[in-house]
Amino acid sequence: MSNHSFFKITPTLLSAIADDTDCKIENAKFIDGILIKGAGPLEDTDKDCISFIDNPKYVKYLADTKAAAVFCSPKLLDKIPNHITALVNNQPYKAYAKTLSMLYPTAGKPEPITGETGISKNAYISKEVTLEDDVLIEAGCIIGQGASIGAGSQILANAVIGKNVKIGRNSTIGSNACVSHSFVGDDVIIHTGVKIGQDGFGFAMGPGGHEKVAQIGRVIIQDKVEIGANTTIDRGSNRDTIIGEGTKIDNLVQIGHNVVIGQHCIIVGLAGIAGSATLGDYVVVAGQAGIVGHITIGSGAQIGGGSGVNFDLKPGEKVIGYPAQPFKQWVKMNMMLKSMMANKKKDRDSK
Repeated sequence: MSNHSFFKITPTLLSAIADDTDCKIENAKFIDGILIKGAGPLEDTDKDCISFIDNPKYVKYLADTKAAAVFCSPKLLDKIPNHITALVNNQPYKAYAKTLSMLYPTAGKPEPITGETGISKNAYISKEVTLEDDVLIEAGCIIGQGASIGAGSQILANAVIGKNVKIGRNSTIGSNACVSHSFVGDDVIIHTGVKIGQDGFGFAMGPGGHEKVAQIGRVIIQDKVEIGANTTIDRGSNRDTIIGEGTKIDNLVQIGHNVVIGQHCIIVGLAGIAGSATLGDYVVVAGQAGIVGHITIGSGAQIGGGSGVNFDLKPGEKVIGYPAQPFKQWVKMNMMLKSMMANKKKDRDSK
């Protein structure tokens, strides 16, 4: 089984897990007495642990799994061996995710590093800083003049919080992160190495050289946003860069100045969004996709991995390719190209 020694484990009764995840119990044997002490994949977990199956290609691991219980969807229930308790849910992976938070309560966000409590004597706190109750500021942190940090928030080792930055409540700023010119909401997670609020790439270009354009906007990060390691978000040039509530941003994403991202969007690693682009709610941007500036992506649109988008997308539109094109058109084009190549090969072979 994978080594979970890095994380605090909270053993939990299987019956409590079933109740909290709203699962129907099948193949139950003495469920009230089963204590779950961990979680892991079907093929590599212990007898007192819980697992899940959501993709049929992993059915092959069910016969030999040691897991005490497995989350599954109704359509895969008949694949679960009779000796394993099945927790049936229409969204088994989501139920498993909720269970991980129960079993590993500290694993969902960057953990404190130094073992300190309160304000470290090795942190630098400027004048006129407002700190609410239960704030943690670890060694090496720098908190700029006029900044404020809400109750229960954690600023981890060597992070820098700039002048007049506002951090909400129960938010976590990871080690070596840097936040300037920003307002950050409640329950926000900013992972290690993230840079927020630096200059956008703004120059007035001309034959005599490029004149620097001072960036005078802010970054507004709403509640329950999560930002992955080493992502960068530029402050606005003359208006604000905005990240909407509940949006999740992966590692190594670049977001340019004046970008507005709606609520509950997903931005996957190595994606880039150029300045002044606007994304609606629930937009999905897959890995390595690029979005040019000054366009609008409608709510619910989906952009495939590696795509280059240089035009507005309607709500719910799905595109892929470089340059991007409607998904069905892209599939049809590639099928035609494949058929043409096959026919050309036949012609060559017949000569």
